[in-house]
Amino acid sequence: MKLKIINSLRTNNFNDDLLLERIKELWQQASPGLANKITYAVYHNYESDYKGDYSLSITVEDDDGLQSLEIPNFAKYDVFSVDTTVEHGVLNTWKEIWAREDAGALERAYSFDFEKHYPNGEIEVYIALR
Repeated sequence: MKLKIINSLRTNNFNDDLLLERIKELWQQASPGLANKITYAVYHNYESDYKGDYSLSITVEDDDGLQSLEIPNFAKYDVFSVDTTVEHGVLNTWKEIWAREDAGALERAYSFDFEKHYPNGEIEVYIALR
């Protein structure tokens, strides 16, 4: 899958005091032109695991050759549905993923993980597996 990068940032889940604000701003800057499109928030360039630095890119499917990410079609994923009826549903899903990993129930590849945001508001989180 080839994804066109709209906007990106480099951050850390535990050392960035402004993490939620920076992610919100990233989405706001990227939002013009995203209406009625499936949008991906791609987590990549991991320094180590979820406790290290990583890049977050807001993307859309596009193969125009401009700045892009290519996610291998052969990768295996666990898919988590986000409860979008609660505040911080995406964050709650990530906390569940981290808890499963800490418990040894999830072996992450730390290649390309992504949130798939559908136009109807549904969100799924795809976690790459080893």
